[in-house]
Amino acid sequence: MDLTKHAHACVSLDKNGCRLVIDPGAFTPDAAELVATTDTVLITHEHFDHVDETVIGAALAARPELTVVGPDAAVGRWREEYPGQIVTVADGDRFAAAGFDITVHGSLHAEIHRDIPRCANVGYLVDGSLYHPGDSYRLPPGPVDTLLLPTSGPWTSVRNAADYLRDVGPRQAIQIHEVMLSEIGQRSVARFLSPEMLTEVPLTVLPVGESVTL
Repeated sequence: MDLTKHAHACVSLDKNGCRLVIDPGAFTPDAAELVATTDTVLITHEHFDHVDETVIGAALAARPELTVVGPDAAVGRWREEYPGQIVTVADGDRFAAAGFDITVHGSLHAEIHRDIPRCANVGYLVDGSLYHPGDSYRLPPGPVDTLLLPTSGPWTSVRNAADYLRDVGPRQAIQIHEVMLSEIGQRSVARFLSPEMLTEVPLTVLPVGESVTL
């Protein structure tokens, strides 16, 4: 598959002429364009930086072939109006979409603060090789080739990210969830999360708009 990095937590996956889009949120300027070019959108959780409610609502109305998948808290708002286009998932589910085999893992967003309630969050393992954890350090069910690693946000830390990367042990790690870091900040985090310092797997900072074949 080919992975294209979009702003923040959003990526698109292309294989055999089919496309899958994950987490087109409000921090992703081309979210509407991306949703218009895919038949399946995966959402990890309800936060606005992962799901642009206006973009998804408009696309569901305009494109009856569009399917939106995610936890009920994130996508259930559209179920009554577009019942055939909404698929709710939870930990342990498995389904096929756009030519990809997908399994669902996890249940809760990482803790931001004890006074902030935790919402539902799921991670997606695609074709048994690529893992998008959403906003969580939940481990995938087994070894993965490519880990999409969040690097910024009120719930993240270099310490926990390093431990998570060590525990998952992927062949490669690609940065996501980076919008709160400057370019200097991204390079700094990548240095910490590298064989030079804390991990055996270097963190790839893939510029927005660039693609890599997995």
